[in-house]
Amino acid sequence: MIFNTLREDIDAFKARDPAARSEMEIMLCYPGYHALVVHRLSHRLWKMKLRTLARFLSYLGRIVTAIEIHPAAVIGRRFVIDHGTGVVIGETSIIGDDVTLYHSVTLGGISPSVDSDKQVGQKRHPTVMDGAIIGSGAAVLGPITIGEEARVGANSVVTKDVPASVTAVGIPAQVVMPRDKRKAKEFQPYGTPADGCPDPVLQSIESLRGQVTTLMERVEELEEQLDNSGQTVPRKRNRQAG
Repeated sequence: MIFNTLREDIDAFKARDPAARSEMEIMLCYPGYHALVVHRLSHRLWKMKLRTLARFLSYLGRIVTAIEIHPAAVIGRRFVIDHGTGVVIGETSIIGDDVTLYHSVTLGGISPSVDSDKQVGQKRHPTVMDGAIIGSGAAVLGPITIGEEARVGANSVVTKDVPASVTAVGIPAQVVMPRDKRKAKEFQPYGTPADGCPDPVLQSIESLRGQVTTLMERVEELEEQLDNSGQTVPRKRNRQAG
C-alpha cells in the first residue's frame, strides 16, 4: 500500500513541476519527495506506537532535506512539496489529497507554551483540504481550515479559515479573488495568480475615493438647491483656543 502511495506521489511531482524530467530524477534529486518518503514511514511507526523511533526517523529526514514534518501529521495522497527547504508541518496538521506546498511554508500552532501538558491531544495546527496550494513563505497558523481548491499567496500570514476555491493573500491574509468554478481547479504555482489579482490595500483606497467623490457631489447638489431657494448655509465659527 505504501509503495502505491509513493508511486502516486512521484506522478504528482512530475505533473506539477515542469523541471522534473524523469521519475528517476525525482527519486534521486527531490528533497520534497525524500521528506515525503521519510514521513510515510515515520507516520506508520507513529501509528504503531513506536513514537521515539518515529521521531528519530523524522529527525534524520529533517537533517537530510531541511524539511520538518512531525510523524503524527496526517498527509493525503499525491502530496507535493516543491523546492522544500524550510517547510514545517506541525503535529496535528491534517493535509488532504492533491495538496501542494512550496518552500518555507509553515503549518504551525499559536497556542502559548504555558500549560503545554493540557494541550496534548488538542488540535493546534491547520487542516488543508483537497487540492489547496500554499505559496512559498506563507504561514498558516492555528487550528484553522484551508478550503478545497483554495490558494494562499506567497508570504501570506493566515490565522482565519479560508473558504473553498478562493485566493487569499497578504498579512493578515484577505480574500482577493472570489469563487470561480471555471478556474478553481486550475493549478496556480505558488498559489499566486500571475494576473487579475487586485491589491486589497489599493481596493480599499479606491473604495474610499469613490465614497468621497459621491459625498462631494451630494454636497454640491444641496448647496445648489439652497442657492436656488435663496437660503444661506449657516456656518459654525471656529472657536479659538482660550
